[in-house]
Amino acid sequence: LSLGSTTAVANVVAGIVITYTRAFRVGDYVHIADTEGRIVDRTAFVTRIRTLKNVDVSLPNSMVMSGRVVNFSSQGRESGIRLHTSVTIGYDVPWPKVQELLISAAQATEHIEQDPPPFVLQTSLDDNYVSYELNATTRSVSRRPQIYSELHANILDAFHAAGVEITSPHYRAVRDGNEPAIAPVIPRASED
Repeated sequence: LSLGSTTAVANVVAGIVITYTRAFRVGDYVHIADTEGRIVDRTAFVTRIRTLKNVDVSLPNSMVMSGRVVNFSSQGRESGIRLHTSVTIGYDVPWPKVQELLISAAQATEHIEQDPPPFVLQTSLDDNYVSYELNATTRSVSRRPQIYSELHANILDAFHAAGVEITSPHYRAVRDGNEPAIAPVIPRASED
């Protein structure tokens, strides 16, 4: 009884602290303790998150308070959040071409803001390739998984259409006259 009441009191106290620190509110899109989704309820004992898979996860408030809370909605409402993804391309492709292809892929992605414009960072010069990081802003924080999926598809389409191979990190290119390993571009079905 004593141990159970200690846990219950800890959850209630944590619930009060969470309320006054304003780490999140109902409706915000958050990542807490390996769970990502929209806050659907916050009680004295638990915080409930509805995941992208439409599953409700109840987290004890003491766990929420002791862990890291990432609130995507707080900045998303005002200035948007920055999405980023990386690609590694061989040294045989000029870096301006890679940056052009990545930015065009971002601009073709729905829910990516044009202001501020997407940009690319060259994050490392490795043994066999250069690492590029595409950064783009969105205000549609709850659509992050879908935006990432569409962005990755647009990156593949842009590179394939330009004849640029995405050959790393675990692909060896031995140029012996063989055709490049580029998948054919398949037109997307129209929504009409």
